[in-house]
Amino acid sequence: MTHPTFASLELIEPLLRALQHEGYTQPTPIQLQAIPHVAHGRDLLGCAQTGTGKTAAFALPILQRLHQKPPPPPPPQGQASRFGRSGPSRRTRALILSPTRELAAQIGESFAAYGRFLQLHHTVIFGGVGQDAQTKILARGIDILVATPGRLLDLMGQGYVDLTGIEVFVLDEADRMLDMGFIHDVRRVIEKLPKQRQTLLFSATMPSDIEQLSKQILIDPIRVAVTPPSTTVERIEQRIYFVEKADKRALLIHLLDALKVERALVFTRTKHGANRVAEALTKARIRAEAIHGNKSQNARTRALDGFKRGQLRVLVATDIAARGIDIDDLTHVINFDLPNVPETYVHRIGRTGRAGAAGLAMSFCEQEEREYLVDIEREIQTHIPRADNYPHASRLGPPPVTSLERGHHRRPAQQQQRPQQQRHPHHTHGRQDRPRHGAPRPRGEHHEGPRRDTNAPPPQRGHQPGQPSAQTPAQGQPRQHHGQPPRPQGPRR
Repeated sequence: MTHPTFASLELIEPLLRALQHEGYTQPTPIQLQAIPHVAHGRDLLGCAQTGTGKTAAFALPILQRLHQKPPPPPPPQGQASRFGRSGPSRRTRALILSPTRELAAQIGESFAAYGRFLQLHHTVIFGGVGQDAQTKILARGIDILVATPGRLLDLMGQGYVDLTGIEVFVLDEADRMLDMGFIHDVRRVIEKLPKQRQTLLFSATMPSDIEQLSKQILIDPIRVAVTPPSTTVERIEQRIYFVEKADKRALLIHLLDALKVERALVFTRTKHGANRVAEALTKARIRAEAIHGNKSQNARTRALDGFKRGQLRVLVATDIAARGIDIDDLTHVINFDLPNVPETYVHRIGRTGRAGAAGLAMSFCEQEEREYLVDIEREIQTHIPRADNYPHASRLGPPPVTSLERGHHRRPAQQQQRPQQQRHPHHTHGRQDRPRHGAPRPRGEHHEGPRRDTNAPPPQRGHQPGQPSAQTPAQGQPRQHHGQPPRPQGPRR
């Protein structure tokens, strides 16, 4: 049996040479399905979990298209801009929008690796750091821009970014983008894009609001999917531990030592919760650091680099900060706090078991989180195996086995949230890309959990009535979130 190769996808020689340099031999399923369609200019809706190779699925054909198509002329002389009367030497032709700084940086690294033998220029812009270095690169002119929404809109408003020449637009991790409340910023960016363009939307899960968004921004899209939405990777072993809140840290320390865990990613619901867990591990002589939105970008980068190099045994993270963490040999993911949205559980445990490797996902479930477990098991249609013979087990014992019948409806989103936590007396707002103009934020000053908002008016570009689109996904119903007060508007980052 012959296996498909990158050469069979009709990629150009400089890209094949770069892939060989990176050690890539065979394309993944998402790459096999997506690359030919993207290379031919089709809009695409891609559903793929983390670790499936979807960054290469859009980066490779974008690089090839831009290389083969002559660049447009530079902006007209005399056109006013922040760069002077002449403007940058070349126009930006591709825009990739990412929800977090870490993921944006990782995408930028992929474009650099795959395009090492091409004469194309790219840069990455995000908040949390000064903008001077970013604007200097923009002034020289780039072909490909990778950005987070907040910093992109800031620099657009200051006249540093011109999107009129965009030929390809990629909305990556769309479900997380909506979860984080960036829907208003995304729509503002889309309004500035040319109507004639290629649009790619990638999402690890495909809830109804993503289906709705795809109707609005994609035209006659090809739909590709690997691994059905909201399913877990088969190679990942899962376990659930019933433990009360006060005993979670002691159980975590016990498991790390008893299982001889060399590298683990631990998820918490809140920023201060991440700090407290990291401090407890450090006191137990376990090398650990926390990353979250209140950490500076330099601190987050140092912690992530230390974790990748093996200097740290444990990285404690919130869901937002962990986006973009891509470590092939990550063996353990631990849900210190069980997520209140089932799709987030799929996102989290997908950090291990990458590239066909095995992994172990352990989840702690306290009394208040038992309803979350029911939602998760119904969503993934699997009973998570229950651990036994472990210390600090809940005095309440295990709950009844979940009924997986689809007829049981999930509790409304506003009822899934934990009680609002009291503000920490020393809390300060971190530097991070934030939604603006009253975009809903999670309750509680330290919560980095998910929210979706689809109430904003749709952009102008979208599917036209009567237009044939046999492969266009069926329209879903957006989730409604009521009673969520808007967070006070913060400064733009």
